[in-house]
Amino acid sequence: MVNSIQDSHVEITDISQLQLTLNSQRVQFNKNPYADYETRIADLKKLKKMVVDNQDAFATAMGNDFGHRSVDDSRIGDIMTTVMGINYSISKLKKWMKPKSRHVGILFQPAKAHVMMQPKGVIGIVTPWNYPLFLSLGPLTAALAAGNRAMIKMSEYTPATGKLLAELMATIFPQDKVAIVGGDIKVASAFTSLKFDHIFFTGSTPVGKIVMKSAAENLIPVTLELGGKSPTIIDKDINIDTAVARMILGKTLNAGQTCVAPDYIFCPRDRVDELTESLRNVYQKMFPTVRDNADATSVVNQGQYNRLHGLLEDAEGKGAKIIPLNETIEKNSQRKLPLTVVLNTTDDMKVMQEEIFGPVLPILPYDSIDEVINYINANERPLALYINSYDKKFQQNILKHTHSGGACINDATFHVVIDDLPFGGVGASGMGNYHGEEGFTTFSHPKAVFSRGRISFSHLLFPPFGTAIHKLVFKLFIR
Repeated sequence: MVNSIQDSHVEITDISQLQLTLNSQRVQFNKNPYADYETRIADLKKLKKMVVDNQDAFATAMGNDFGHRSVDDSRIGDIMTTVMGINYSISKLKKWMKPKSRHVGILFQPAKAHVMMQPKGVIGIVTPWNYPLFLSLGPLTAALAAGNRAMIKMSEYTPATGKLLAELMATIFPQDKVAIVGGDIKVASAFTSLKFDHIFFTGSTPVGKIVMKSAAENLIPVTLELGGKSPTIIDKDINIDTAVARMILGKTLNAGQTCVAPDYIFCPRDRVDELTESLRNVYQKMFPTVRDNADATSVVNQGQYNRLHGLLEDAEGKGAKIIPLNETIEKNSQRKLPLTVVLNTTDDMKVMQEEIFGPVLPILPYDSIDEVINYINANERPLALYINSYDKKFQQNILKHTHSGGACINDATFHVVIDDLPFGGVGASGMGNYHGEEGFTTFSHPKAVFSRGRISFSHLLFPPFGTAIHKLVFKLFIR
């Protein structure tokens, strides 16, 4: 249940308040620049309790933002993933915080060396609309575990979720520790212009370029979690029904509005009809109908809905075959689309140029795996890549000859929720990683510490040079 609070204006939407909030967070951080283990654990536990106790309210808010969003989509994609990430960080934090000893060569003995993971300071987190809780509180979990403070810019497309999160966050943290920022694109632009100690952005590649350019003005390190066209590859021998069962949830969860959703499928040419029919059969069991089905999530807003229709209309106009898998494609007030297969695509179609981010699924026939690898490598590096095959050589050939942020073998998207795996893109799909220990590392500075005691022989290397000691050192260590 949402706790009542005295100050109802807890979400920052005024640009003039951004710098003031950053200043107050920095002042408080400087008073305690290395939060102890107990403080960090307490923060994580408060965050977890807030999510667990208010999961129904969060599901309702996200449903309001989407027009309709399956409650189970929210529980799986936002609530469960967030709680699992917090639990993992709690269980591993003591190990992560422990200074790590490093080797000191004989020339510099006697001495010790270690790496101290120091909090960076104030983190700016920019959150997209598709998973507003997981993609705001996931980075926040890592930031708090690393001992930082944070300001979170929520998407203007999820105002109900942003408002609720701001209200709830104010019951567990003061704004000088965690602040929630709302507002439109002008606020977002001002937000990314602030001199944070690290900016963490999740969103599109074009906007990521703008964020990185803005951060460069202040020499701020950035983590960019972007997107791209993530391919699925089906080999010639795997059972098609098995392949479909392994990948279809990743394409249908949240109506395909997922950065790591399979974007298109490579299928052996003689199995395309079999694949299409299997997709139809499995999809109709999952969603006998789309409209008026509580399990079917809406496209988030009219702009995105129109964009997806535009992709289909463009493809059909250029010769593609459009196959909705259980209902005709008609515009409706619920903004719902059935999963729709697109055949006979060409590279000049928008559906093959843009990240789809919705329930549209092109199928590309292939004759040899070399064609597939060459196609992937000729385009921007994807955020994810999915291989459906039990053939180890087939798997390794693709893994070793392509680049992607992450990959799954005989599955799709679940690498994102494996807490001990880093998550991030490469090239146009992003830079930097988080989740688990990589998240803790991202928001920490690995401070190198070299320590001597009472005894030191470094004076033996002082000028004047050319002594027997210098000659011996050079002889022993320059070889």
